[in-house]
Amino acid sequence: MSARPHVVVAGNVAGRERAGGHLWALAQWALGLRAAGVRATLAPAATAEALRGIAPFDARAEDNAPSAMLNVMGFLPPDAPPVDGPRVFLDIDPGYPQMWRELGLADMLAGHDRFVTVGANVGRAGCAIPDCGVEWIQTPPPVDLDAWTPAPARPPGRAFTSVATWRNPYGTVAFDGVTYGSRVHAFRDFLELPRLVDAEFELALDIDSAETRDLHALERNGWRLVDPRAVAGTPDAYRDYVRSSRAELCVAQQMYVATRSGWLSDRSVCYLASGKPVLAQDTGLADRYPVGEGLLTFSTLEEAAAGVEEIERDYARHSAAARALAEEHFDARRVLGRLLERLALPVGAVA
Repeated sequence: MSARPHVVVAGNVAGRERAGGHLWALAQWALGLRAAGVRATLAPAATAEALRGIAPFDARAEDNAPSAMLNVMGFLPPDAPPVDGPRVFLDIDPGYPQMWRELGLADMLAGHDRFVTVGANVGRAGCAIPDCGVEWIQTPPPVDLDAWTPAPARPPGRAFTSVATWRNPYGTVAFDGVTYGSRVHAFRDFLELPRLVDAEFELALDIDSAETRDLHALERNGWRLVDPRAVAGTPDAYRDYVRSSRAELCVAQQMYVATRSGWLSDRSVCYLASGKPVLAQDTGLADRYPVGEGLLTFSTLEEAAAGVEEIERDYARHSAAARALAEEHFDARRVLGRLLERLALPVGAVA
């Protein structure tokens, strides 16, 4: 009997130790690999240590070459560590690495054998993200269903929430005559939403205090802001914050929207698994996932308001549908099992 595959997940936690959502985003991949029957370790050792608040993970031993490496956003240099099988580039921010490569700004894809993205439309017609001449494997963002269980519905009036960064560290990217931006460049179109519906909205928002114009606009329109480091700075706090929400309102980075990337947040699948409906800005999701119950999409301010009203109209139905969607489409064991098969590292049949 052959030994089970050993996959190392490489990801960066430097400077993100107080970002519970980022730690969960990395952990879901390792948890899913483990559930699919793989020996999963983490690199570097600091990542394994940071994720111990979620589950005990081993760091990859330097003298042990794994069967494959899942290199999140190309964090580890392509020549380290040694790997017996494929070096897999895992794209969780679709658009940025591809455009940077085409523009000659940075080649994060170099040194990898296979290419995986959570952008469900990357490499397909209608998506403005260049494929860089490689074959992309699309995969949904995984969520560990044992760690994220349905939470009781909160009383009416509890907030639609999200945990978000106003401006990402990547900045804007000008590509093929279009300038692509971050969340701020999309969110301004929806500032008036709280004025249009009978619901509460709260953002655990990482925004610089110097953003006075936007801060005043958010406050003036009825958005309640809380410090993400205070309410979601640890894995436990992040999970509690998501599970105590009424639903998620997800305004995506403008990059993901304008390119029709098919991106869905790793955060949103945590809401879904918790039985919390998700109202997400449309990035081309309807082309790849069922929308309308549990997961609703919007493109305009009016559609966002209608989505809020629809969730409030039959909250119990949308809550049950949210969990069912997570079980059907985002279960980490199934998601990672199918990915392993695509990478020719099967560990048995996966439903």
